[in-house]
Amino acid sequence: MTAELVRGQNHALPHTRVGIRVSAGKPVVAAATLADEDGRVPSTEWVAHPGRPALSGIEVSRRATADQRLTVDLDAVPPAVHRLTVLLALPMGPGSPVRFGSVAAPYVAVTGPDGEEIASYTITGLDSESAVVALELYRRQGAWKVRAVGQGYAGGLTALLTDQGLDRAGELAAVIQETVAPGMARTVGTPPPRTTEVRHNAAAAANGTAGDPGPGHGHSASPGPGSGPGAAADPQPPASTPPAQTHDGSIDYTHPRRQQPAAPPSPPPAAPHAEPGRPPTPVAGDATGWSLEERLYNQVWGMFEDLARTTAAYRSAVDFAESRLDQELDRALSDPRSRIAGAGDTAREAARAKHDELTERAREVLDRDLAQLIAESEVVEPALPPAFARWDSPVWHGYRVPMEIPMALRLGDLHLPERPELRIPMLIRLPLERGLWVDSGRGASEAALLMDEAQLRRRAMDTAVGHAVRLLAVYPAGEFTVHVIDPAGSAAASLAPLVASGVLDGPPAAGAQGVSTVLAKLTQRVDLVQMAVRGGAADALPPGLDTAEQLLIVNDFPHGFGDRAVTQLRYLADEGPAVGVHLLMVADREDASAYGPVLDPLWRSLLRITPVPDDHLADPWVQHSWTYEPPEVPAGSDVLRLVLAQVAEARRTWRR
Repeated sequence: MTAELVRGQNHALPHTRVGIRVSAGKPVVAAATLADEDGRVPSTEWVAHPGRPALSGIEVSRRATADQRLTVDLDAVPPAVHRLTVLLALPMGPGSPVRFGSVAAPYVAVTGPDGEEIASYTITGLDSESAVVALELYRRQGAWKVRAVGQGYAGGLTALLTDQGLDRAGELAAVIQETVAPGMARTVGTPPPRTTEVRHNAAAAANGTAGDPGPGHGHSASPGPGSGPGAAADPQPPASTPPAQTHDGSIDYTHPRRQQPAAPPSPPPAAPHAEPGRPPTPVAGDATGWSLEERLYNQVWGMFEDLARTTAAYRSAVDFAESRLDQELDRALSDPRSRIAGAGDTAREAARAKHDELTERAREVLDRDLAQLIAESEVVEPALPPAFARWDSPVWHGYRVPMEIPMALRLGDLHLPERPELRIPMLIRLPLERGLWVDSGRGASEAALLMDEAQLRRRAMDTAVGHAVRLLAVYPAGEFTVHVIDPAGSAAASLAPLVASGVLDGPPAAGAQGVSTVLAKLTQRVDLVQMAVRGGAADALPPGLDTAEQLLIVNDFPHGFGDRAVTQLRYLADEGPAVGVHLLMVADREDASAYGPVLDPLWRSLLRITPVPDDHLADPWVQHSWTYEPPEVPAGSDVLRLVLAQVAEARRTWRR
């Protein structure tokens, strides 16, 4: 069965010899880059393109065609290669489309040696972009996976190759375009053999027929929320799109993801009773996926992308209206005729009236889209499983320890200022691919500045304990172990639920000796598992070694940490996630300022979250700053104790 991927989702590859098929409706150029363990493409010699179609382990087409075929042998790529990225670009020339928004959404499929599809991805949400990173194949714990990327570049192939780290990107882009140019006259595009997935949200109304859009946004290199809702599958919404100006001068504010297709698809079976002209009734789990959990996960990500996109469209429309107002006012002031008989006042009033009209129309479209998303959220939220649910969800009343690890975990909620009450769950994939840092400092958040320092530290530790309880709750019995380092014993009140339930590996470690003992134990585990994996002898681990995922909660760092302990902690942060050892740190960066830049890699390796609402999560696609809301246990609720009691009982049963 084919795995239908969404942006940011990954899938394991069962074969190392695979094909990659691209259907785009119009001719496209296909290329591929090879990157090292740090994601760096050392030179143009590591790029397979029409002018140099074959590299060790990868071959691309020499021509721009509507149906591309790439062949990949991952066993043949050099050992230094850890990532293979598939790139698509529109060829330049008379009659060729200049943006992906004017062609059918490219469809990319990874196939096995027998031609059967392993995974597929429809690259939606493109508009002014003329080049896109479609997929990446990457090594993960000795195996290869494919990830759907869908990152577009309005700056074209040059901008894309520059973002890959190539110094002479412009020259290489020119070589690629020159190579495919002679064959363009003989190339005939064919429609892609597939069904385009359309999220059934309301179409935004607009006057006139859309023409060419204004300049789009390119790529901005900053960490996404996730990265939003996801770290392993980082939150990565599509690039924002400015309003399109029509031939009659009016502005098309239609949401790019809600443009009506040329041939409307059949009504979705999930909403058979939708009235004509009205958006279909939202249904939980109406996204693609093999299971209800996967469909809900994909639906949440779709809601995140829709909120990002519609907000970006609104903000861009307002910016356009402001810019147009400024231009018209300047024109009125510079026109000598405006000084005659009040003509200038009339021109200024007309300019402001047009500005208000454009802004109001943009707000109407935004409100309509947000109303549909709120309706969808009200349906989806009650249907979420425990791993995705809030602590106040009724699903916890019937909680039982699961038999399988879920695909993701809820870290909190995300929202934007245009509609703060619309909260999108922030989901990150499991197992964790990076550690977590609950920032207990007061300097980076307005909400934190209003709190007493001791109160903020207590809330930070409570937040960390809540995350630890959720992790324990979503893993099967015996597959997740929690250790705690509390050097000064200052977190005893927050840790009480974990200690009283008996779910910890041992009592919280205190003092320098306790810190050293726990770090030495986990460092040794990382070393042993790494050696076993690299030597192909995973079954030769020492008897008695705990093979469960390990979580280390560290409170009040760097108190109680010597230089050796700091080095070990950095080692765990860097090497631990790949072998199942994860950090959950509660720390104020200012407390560790004496170490200077030595600890910068540590902070960068961790996903920073806060115990109070904070808008620190940056969105590189549409330049939003998302406000993160930490998960809160309802006042007076006994949900943590009840969940921990179930976990503890399941662990006792498992050990018998």
